[in-house]
Amino acid sequence: MTTPANIIPPVDSQDSVLDPILGQDSPEAAQLALAHAAYDSKVEGNVVFTRVDAAINWMRKNSLWPMPMGLACCAIELMATASSRFDISRFGSEVMRFSPRQSDVMIVAGTVTYKMALAVKRVWDQMPDPKWCIAMGACASSGGMYRSYAVLQGIDQLLPVDVYISGCPPRPEALIEGLMKLQRKIDGEESVRDLKADPSVAK
Repeated sequence: MTTPANIIPPVDSQDSVLDPILGQDSPEAAQLALAHAAYDSKVEGNVVFTRVDAAINWMRKNSLWPMPMGLACCAIELMATASSRFDISRFGSEVMRFSPRQSDVMIVAGTVTYKMALAVKRVWDQMPDPKWCIAMGACASSGGMYRSYAVLQGIDQLLPVDVYISGCPPRPEALIEGLMKLQRKIDGEESVRDLKADPSVAK
């Protein structure tokens, strides 16, 4: 009488521990398979040991969502950076959000007048932590050529700036270099310690 294909025949007692799990023909083969699984160069190459800080910073720096605060002519260069020629999406930063609650890096591109300054500050306050700021161009960094009563002499008088980009206006390559500098800065942050020090984080 033949055994149907869907019925598993009984196994010996000495093989019952290893064979159903590993599907080996003999205990020796099962032991060899276990030894191979204990050290496998292919598996070992896929295991990464790291710190929590490094993992959090790696995720943050490669998914920066800009809040484009385009106030003057630098905004044209900011828009060009998102085009296919310069491809800011290689940094995961092509998702430019015009909602501050979905952004984590503000790019201030252009002349900041006193009339506009409080609006910029309001948008900054609505962005969730952690957040960063890039001052793009001479006007956002220092007021540029406008030494007048109507122009704020640098957005750093209102917001904590992480990266300054020189130029009037700076090229898209300069903005990409500034983004890379911001990534390097994020890479060195103490993320876990900052989370523990933040009173808004639940214990």
